[in-house]
Order: sequence, then C-alpha cells, then structure tokens
Amino acid sequence: MVVGAGVVGAACAEALSAAGLCVHVLDRGPVACGTTAAGEGNVLVSDKAPGPELDLARDSRRRWPGLLAALGEELGPCGAEAEWEAKGGLVVATTREAVAPLAAFADAQRAVGVRADPVSSGQARELEPYLTRDLTAAVHYPEDAQLQPVLAATALLAAVRARGGEVCSGVPVRGVLRDGAGAVRGVRTARGVIPCPVVVNACGPWSGRFAAAAGVPLAVLPRRGMVLVTGPLPAGVVRRKVYDADYVGAVASGDADLQTSTVVESTRAGTVLIGSSRERVGFDDRLRTEVLGVLARKALGLFPVLEGVPVMRAYGGFRPYAPDHLPVIGEDPRLPGLWHATGHEGAGIGLAAGTGRLLADLCTGERPAVDPEPFRVGRPALMQEA
Repeated sequence: MVVGAGVVGAACAEALSAAGLCVHVLDRGPVACGTTAAGEGNVLVSDKAPGPELDLARDSRRRWPGLLAALGEELGPCGAEAEWEAKGGLVVATTREAVAPLAAFADAQRAVGVRADPVSSGQARELEPYLTRDLTAAVHYPEDAQLQPVLAATALLAAVRARGGEVCSGVPVRGVLRDGAGAVRGVRTARGVIPCPVVVNACGPWSGRFAAAAGVPLAVLPRRGMVLVTGPLPAGVVRRKVYDADYVGAVASGDADLQTSTVVESTRAGTVLIGSSRERVGFDDRLRTEVLGVLARKALGLFPVLEGVPVMRAYGGFRPYAPDHLPVIGEDPRLPGLWHATGHEGAGIGLAAGTGRLLADLCTGERPAVDPEPFRVGRPALMQEA
C-alpha cells in the first residue's frame, strides 16, 4: 500500500509493481495535486554538492528517459507523455563575490563526473541571448532536464493500473494497524480497514503527520515556496533553466526565515516560471504579495526582457523538508512493514525515478544501485519529535 499519489509515491508504486508486487495507491486528494502540482519539473544535478543526494540525482537522471520510454511502449505514447526536455541548465553569478564559490562548486562536481562547463559571459549569452550583461561568471550543465510533473506521475500510476494495481483518490488513511508481533497488518481508511503487510509513507510534506499517527514520529516538515507564471512568450526568450549561484545556498540552508533566489525557466507551453522562495511557516498556504514582488524584481535582474510581460498566475506549495537535507528512503526500524519515501524537499521530481527503484530494490531484497545507508530512516536527525 503506497500512501501518497504524488510523483515520489507514483514512482515507488511503479517500481514495486514492475518488481511483481500487487500495489494499491491511496491519496486523500486527486492524483498529484499537492507538492507535485506545485513543482517546476526540475531534474537537476547542477544544484547538488558531491555526496549521497548527488549520487541519487545522477542515478535518477539516468533512469528517467528510459523509464518514460518503457512506459510509452507499455501504455502507448499518449499514455506516457511527460514533456521530457533534456535542455540543460545555466548557473550564473552577477557579483564578484559569487565567482569563486561558483567555480569551487563546479570544480567539486566535475571531480565526481558531473558535466559542469565554465563559459564566458559571451558564451552564456549565446546560450541565452536575452540574459543580462551584468555577468561575472557562468557554468553550463548539459545534464539538467525538465519534465511536466503531473503528467509524469499520471503515467507512472497508469502503469500500476495496467499491471493490476489500484489507484484510489479521495481516500484519507487514518492510521496503520499492527499485528500481535507489532508489525504492519493494514491501514485504516475512511472507507474501512484494508489489509496489507507493507505500507509506504509517500505523503510528502504531510509525511511527518502520517508517521506520528502511526506511532513513529519523523522529523519531516513543510517548507513553503511560491512561483510566478508569465503568459506565453515567443520561443527562445528563455531556453533552459537559468538560476543565480545563490540558489544552491538557499537549497542547502536550514534557516526557517524567508529566503529567495533567482530562478527563471521556460516550459513547452511558452510560459516562463519564476522562483524561488523558501520559508518554514507550517502549512500556512496564503500567497504573500511581498514575496512575489521580490521574485519578480530578481527575475528582471537576470532577464531584463521580462519587464512588462504579464503574469498569468502565481501559486505556492509545500516541500517535504528533512533537517539534514537528505531524503528518507527505507523501512522504519520501529515498525516493521512501514517504509518511508519522503524528505526530498524541492528535488522530489528529479529524484523520483531513483527513489522508486531504490525503495523497490530494498523491499524485494535486490542489490540497490545507490548506497541506501545515508537515506536510512533511523538516522539521528529524523528521530527527533517533529
């Protein structure tokens, strides 16, 4: 039983069903309506320092194209269309102070095999002709990619259904039931008890609440973010994901206060997504116009051409934040049969393919391609009461 029908839950369900297990997916709301719907679709290696998360990101980046192609063969091309674009990313510095940290970060990534190509200001503007001229450094990441997250989650779950599994939306899970030995024996839902020996907690920002209700508190918290969406623009105004070098620091920060960094990227529909913000405000979902104003002003600093472009809408969402900034993937040592796949914060879409495969390998006893130890549930940072 996978609880949570976002992209991470969908990837886990798909990988488990591909391994031959009978899989049911439950979600209290519609498919992919939470964090996944509020995501930008990033599949990035450019924002991760060498270490476990980068290892998982590179594994996931390798898997996504093949997984989508396999789903296309299984479901037909229309059933697996996820708007995959291997368009690369560009990280830029606009101050002298940012040059050395950006270069050092790229050097460290190259040392472990990531394509991180330093480019001159002129070369950066060849890649992005409308980029500001106030550049001090830039690094091109050809491996960065993008997909449409709701379509990706929908395709993964369609495969689960095609293999005999069930996907039920609008079914809240109210608790986990234990047998006489203290292991999972089922879940209690609004529609009654459903027996199952394995439950996967893929509830995203709500994973901490789900774990607490199961009697095993987990320090996964919501971290709020907001995005602006412009009206459609002519092709080529923004060609790839472009972000300021300070974005990496914002991602890695544990500060609860508001942080913003400049992120600008196009979509296949021609709209431009403008971010990003991070703050820990619980589940307060109010849009704050002052934050949106900061995002807009910073975007103009990178792409002056956006001045006067209409904003079509703004939206916000919650990322699942773990205090040590690593995903939580594996079985809970306190409750046999309860597994977690959460804590990816803003990287869940990019990490989903690798996460699903890692969890399925662990669950079925296969040898995983990525070392699972750094993502274990029992690490000290997660055992604190949330």
